[in-house]
Amino acid sequence: MNHLGTETIETNRLILRRFVKSDIALAFKNWVTDERVTEFLTWEAHKNIDITDTVISSWIQDYEKNNFYQWAIILKEINEPIGSIGAVSQKENLDMVHIGYCIGYNWWNKGIVSEAFSAIIKFFFEQIKVNRIESLHDSNNPASGKVMLKCGLKYEGTLRQAGINNKGIVDTSMYSILADEYRTNV
Repeated sequence: MNHLGTETIETNRLILRRFVKSDIALAFKNWVTDERVTEFLTWEAHKNIDITDTVISSWIQDYEKNNFYQWAIILKEINEPIGSIGAVSQKENLDMVHIGYCIGYNWWNKGIVSEAFSAIIKFFFEQIKVNRIESLHDSNNPASGKVMLKCGLKYEGTLRQAGINNKGIVDTSMYSILADEYRTNV
């Protein structure tokens, strides 16, 4: 992979950029404290802003690494971060990134995550030269799967009791898109 680090990406409605310290209070206000947002995630809703500060500060420090990818999803309309999207894991030997995302409840079902995900798919295939982008979701959260399908990922199957999140041990549905598939559809 041709690592470049988290670069700013702009879409019609969004700016995807690195987190900055001033985002901590807005993340706390807009999504990280909401149990509806974290219901199917692997981390609990933040009970105090110190947790948010620790997480975002660690991301800010990790931006020094050229293989770290974590974006704040900024809605241009309000000029505030409303969620995050990034490569939660990577496999260099496969040229693969695994994408995770979350967004504040007030912005669900508006196509925002699909817009952000599509933008970073383009970035990872065209700039970083990955071969595979994958993502998964708790099988009881089909809305997340709809985002993946809308972004061109293909459903690969359900892994039985292969994940753990705030609901406990869960089945996970895996999706992916390969570089050849992306190039064919561009």
